[in-house]
Amino acid sequence: MRLASLLCCTTRTASHSGDEPPPRPIANENASSGASIDSASVKAKSTKSTSSANADLEPYTPARATALFTAYADPEDPSTIGPEGFERLCNDADIPLEGAKPLILAWLLKAAEMAKISKAEWETGMAELQIGSSAALALALSDFDDLLLANKAAPKPTHASPTKAKKAASEPYNRSRYHEAAKDRRKTFGELYVFCFNLAKPPQARLIDIETGTALWSVLLAPQYPIVDEILAFIAEKGTYKGVNKDLWQMMLEFCRTVKPTLEGYDADGAWPTMIDEFVAWKKEKLGAA
Repeated sequence: MRLASLLCCTTRTASHSGDEPPPRPIANENASSGASIDSASVKAKSTKSTSSANADLEPYTPARATALFTAYADPEDPSTIGPEGFERLCNDADIPLEGAKPLILAWLLKAAEMAKISKAEWETGMAELQIGSSAALALALSDFDDLLLANKAAPKPTHASPTKAKKAASEPYNRSRYHEAAKDRRKTFGELYVFCFNLAKPPQARLIDIETGTALWSVLLAPQYPIVDEILAFIAEKGTYKGVNKDLWQMMLEFCRTVKPTLEGYDADGAWPTMIDEFVAWKKEKLGAA
C-alpha cells in the first residue's frame, strides 16, 4: 500500500483481540467537493503554492487559522477535517502525500487519527506554531522534513524581539519547537517515529498491518538508511508477514541505526525480532551468492 492511499482512507477499525489485525477497509467518506465557507477569497488565500510563499505568509491570527480550517472541514462535520479535506489541504499547499510531511503535520498537531484533524487539535497546534496560512504551514513542514528526514543543517535561531508583534513580523511562524528539535535530532525523530506507529494502530489492537508498516518505513526510514530498501524487498519476497507490533517497530529503527548495509554491527546473539534475523539470513545468502 502506498502511503498516499493510506493517508486518504480511514485507518481506525474495530478492536481486534488476535495477533493479526483485521482487514482495514477503505471507508467511503465522500464529502461534498465544495468548501463550506461563504467567502471564496478565504480559500484563495489559503491555497497558494509554496512557490509564492513569501507573498502569502500572512501573520497568524486565531481568525485566520480558523478560516483555513473551515475551508477544508467536512461539510457534514464542521468540527473535523476528514480524509478528503486533508487530501485537498495537502494538494493546495503543495504538501506531497507520498512523503513524510503529512505525518509530520499529524505529529505537530498531536492528531489522534490518520488523515483527520479535529478543530481543537488544529487551533491548539496553529496557536503554538503561530500559523494562519497554508504557505506558512508548508514552510514549517518543509523545515521539519529537512531537519528530521533529510538531515540538513538547521539555521541558528534569531534573537527574539521583545515585543510579540515584532517577533511575529520577523518569523514566518514560531520556530521555537523547530529549534528545540534541532538540539537533539535523534531524540526528536524517535518521538516522531513512535508517534506514527500509534497514529496508524487501530484502537485496542497490538499491531499495524504489514502494508501500513512498510508504507511508513518507506517514507520514515528509507530516505535515511539505504538498508531499508533491501528490507522492504525481503518482506515483499517473503510474503508471509502479516503485521508489525511495537517491539518490531522500535527494533527496526535500532537495527537501521546500528547495522550497516554490509551487516557490519549486527550481533547474532542480540535480541532482534524474528523478521530482522530472517532478513539478515536472507541478505547473507544474497551476499554469498554474489
